[in-house]
Amino acid sequence: MSRLPLIGVTACSRQIGLHAYHISGDKYVRAVAVAAKGVPMILPSLADILSPSDILDGLDGILFTGSPSNIEPFHYRGPASAPGTVHDPARDASTLPLIRAAVAAGVPVLGICRGFQEMNVAFGGSLHQRVHEAGPFMDHREDDSQPVEVQYGPAHALHVQPGRVLAGLGLPAQIEVNSIHGQGVERLAPGLRIEALAPDGLIEAFSVEEAPIEGGKAFALGVQWHPEWQVSSNPHYLAIFQAFGDACRKRVMQRDANASQKPGL
Repeated sequence: MSRLPLIGVTACSRQIGLHAYHISGDKYVRAVAVAAKGVPMILPSLADILSPSDILDGLDGILFTGSPSNIEPFHYRGPASAPGTVHDPARDASTLPLIRAAVAAGVPVLGICRGFQEMNVAFGGSLHQRVHEAGPFMDHREDDSQPVEVQYGPAHALHVQPGRVLAGLGLPAQIEVNSIHGQGVERLAPGLRIEALAPDGLIEAFSVEEAPIEGGKAFALGVQWHPEWQVSSNPHYLAIFQAFGDACRKRVMQRDANASQKPGL
């Protein structure tokens, strides 16, 4: 039996008391273990020490997680952030080049919320920093006065585009998703294809059109909502993680087969 895939889970850098930490949410690592059926490996934000190639050599997939922080806007030539905006420059320095390298290497990628926004920025797109103040869009933020179960409950419809990745996973033309974000895609990066839209037209999911892999196309998907939340109880959320896990297992088999063909093995 093939080994379980090793799936990187990106971490935020955080100062807690006197000490610096690299942390990732429990809901992400549990979704990787339970729904994608892989071994989650926390990836520290250490771009000054670890190159993307150092990281990718040992992984079968990467989940780019959500975060309380936002990407520093100079990465997409945006205006200065509003006062009080939380940034994580160490994470930006790690994830943006890692996304590009992972997709180029055919490593399966799933981006969620900040991870979705990182994918767009990494490939040359830009962001609305305050979606609720940008033109026709509704307020996509959660009500943080409510219990977490309410915050992560269904918030709006999602219009799945026909003939694309999400539709191919069995998602119907319309589903309900949660909405826990203040930023969103302004300009979609070249090479990304819209997978789903909110009722107000905001892009809620995209795939990488030309994600290379031996014998086909790699899994490279970003979603603005949070499918990791109680993933096992929502069939549409579960389908996304299962497809991601399947892609990671395919990479395991390819890597193991390539290793077995090396001289001396």
